[in-house]
Formats: sequence, C-alpha cells, structure tokens
Amino acid sequence: MDIIPANVEAFAEKYSTPESEVLKQLNRETNLKVEQPHMLSGHLQGQFLSLVSHMLRPERILELGTYTGYSAICLAQGLTPTGILHTIDINEEREDMCLRYFEKAGLSDKIKMHIGKAADVIAQFDDVFDLVFIDADKAGYEKYYDLVWEKLRPGGIILADNVMFHGETLLEPAQQSNNAKAMVKFCEKVAADGRSEQLLLTLRDGLLMIRKKS
Repeated sequence: MDIIPANVEAFAEKYSTPESEVLKQLNRETNLKVEQPHMLSGHLQGQFLSLVSHMLRPERILELGTYTGYSAICLAQGLTPTGILHTIDINEEREDMCLRYFEKAGLSDKIKMHIGKAADVIAQFDDVFDLVFIDADKAGYEKYYDLVWEKLRPGGIILADNVMFHGETLLEPAQQSNNAKAMVKFCEKVAADGRSEQLLLTLRDGLLMIRKKS
C-alpha cells in the first residue's frame, strides 16, 4: 500500500530542490543493481534529511542502516566543518559501493562506515550525538531507541524511518506483518515516553521525528 499517491509525490518533487547529480547516479545504480531498491530514501525524504541537518548544524550524526549510502550523503551535507557522521550496516557487500559514492560526493572524510550489528557498534561510541537516523531492522527499533537515547544530547533529534511500513500499520493487528507490528509497538513506546516530544510525518513510508527534551 502506497501512503502517498503518485501524483502528489510527483507534484512535491517538482517544487522541491532537485537531486544532485551524484544522488541521481546513486539512485539509478541502486535501482539497477541492488536488491530491494525501495529501501533507498529517495528524492523527497533525502531532501528532508538534508534540510534537517542543515538546520541543526550537527557535530555528530549517527545512522543505523546505510543501505547504499543515499541518506548518509544527504545527512552529512549539514555537518559542521569538523563534524562526522557514523553510519552502521550489517551488510558488507554494499560497502565498496557506499564508499565510492561518499568519495564522489566529496564526503569521504566526513562519513565513517562501520560494518557489524548496530547494537554492538553503538556500544563502542563515546560520542554525544546531535542527530540520529534509524533505518535498520524493524524488530530492533525499540532497542536502538534505548541505546541511542543516552548518547543523544538534550535537544537532539532522532528520525525513525518506515514507521507506517507500507501502510500496514493502518490495518487491523491480525492483518499486519511482524514488521508492521514492531513499528506500532515502537510508536507506542515513543508516545508514552515523557522525555521526548514527537511528530509522525506522512513522508514516504512514515517518518517519526523525535526531540529529546532539554
């Protein structure tokens, strides 16, 4: 189920800042050569990530789920001159492609890629993060939220992707996949957390924007 009609998305793309040439190339190569290309953030969400990053001017960004690197490139565009983005993915087969595009985008010195289980890698960081993007295995969202919370600065932002999971979260529980059920549980957890304030954006596949209260 598409939650955004195609004509609405086309209209939004028409009046949004266009993709850079590097992002167009990455989008094209992902769709031609990589499994599950629907996992790519894409033009509109990528532009949103870039704008959020530019507004925050983060020193440290954490991304859980690199895929082919599209969202990492968008997020890294708003880093401070000394800022670093750490991105984690469990699939080492796409690492060379990601690194190639980070270099094409002129961001190879700003993006550090880590291969491994997100929970294990997160535990190794002593950094305090300004912005976190969660786009990994859906069953792990609740755990990742808890793990990154203590590493997020007051006023920092968490963006959690796919929280509407192809519209399945709108169905009755008996009709939902395990991933959709996990997204509902995650949204309920965040909504009940008095330490945060949040807004669920109906952008692409549903994006939950969470701010850690100061």
